[in-house]
Amino acid sequence: MALGRARRGRREVDYWPGFVDALSTLLLAIMFLLSVFVIAQFLLSRDLSGRDTILDRLNLQIAELNQLLALERTNSTDFQDQIAALQASLAGTQAERTRLQAALDEAGAAGAAPAGQGASVGELAAEVEDERRISAQARLQIDLLNQQLSALRQQIAALEDALGASETRDRESQTQIADLGRRLNVALAQRVQELARYRSDFFGRLREILADRDNIRIVGDRFVFQSEVLFPSGADVLQTAGEDEMRTLAEAIIQLDREIPTDINWIIRVDGHTDNVPITGGRFADNWQLSTARAAAVVRFLVANGVPANRLASTGFGEFQPLEAGDNPQARDRNRRIELKLTER
Repeated sequence: MALGRARRGRREVDYWPGFVDALSTLLLAIMFLLSVFVIAQFLLSRDLSGRDTILDRLNLQIAELNQLLALERTNSTDFQDQIAALQASLAGTQAERTRLQAALDEAGAAGAAPAGQGASVGELAAEVEDERRISAQARLQIDLLNQQLSALRQQIAALEDALGASETRDRESQTQIADLGRRLNVALAQRVQELARYRSDFFGRLREILADRDNIRIVGDRFVFQSEVLFPSGADVLQTAGEDEMRTLAEAIIQLDREIPTDINWIIRVDGHTDNVPITGGRFADNWQLSTARAAAVVRFLVANGVPANRLASTGFGEFQPLEAGDNPQARDRNRRIELKLTER
């Protein structure tokens, strides 16, 4: 028998150094890849922030150009109204001048006339000259307004060109931002996959450590401890066997905290569950209070044994999330449990 134990000891010593070397190499490779990923995330976030700033500036420029364009269009409308009014006044002036000129021609054709009629002809000639002067001034004003209107139209065209260029830049920025968003989503999906891989490694490690425990099992993405392993019936104080299990768990979580990169925001959620038998007496009003107190007791014990408090959370579900439906002893035994779940915060 002693010889058999010695042989087993030699076999274990032979495999262990190779296993440690392989694990160390794997961890170094993982840390290198994670460092590259963190740097890429930082550069991507900085690039996205700069794109947002540029887009905000472009939107502000577009708004200002729209305001200037609206103002110039209003001025153009005012000028056009003034030109129309002057043209109408000019037409009236020209009609009056034509009437006076006709009267003057008739007076001249009449030949010699009395003094009163001569005075009347002189007045008509003066009025015709006034109308000509007014007509010339109106034409000058119309020419000036036409020049101003032409310059205004050129300004409007320039503003419309600038607005079109700004909208083009805006569309290009939107396209770039959409591309950055897609890249960021891919990066986030990779981070989720990374956390899932760490979850798998963590549960695999716990499975190896706790493989010989009948009352501990894995259900989906959760590690399940039966309540009887950790707590006396109806109590929230860890018993000796439960403390031993939680110390082992604390060591595994501490090791996990060293391995997961700091930029992955993860927690281990501790969920308390009870069966559907109502509590009678004692200091707990119902199963909900009992489940919450048990989950909090596990968290406090883990923190006391070195697990960072910011990596833990406790929740109580009472009897409302059963693993197995039914009102038989077997179902109640399975539903009284503490669950651990590694997830994102």
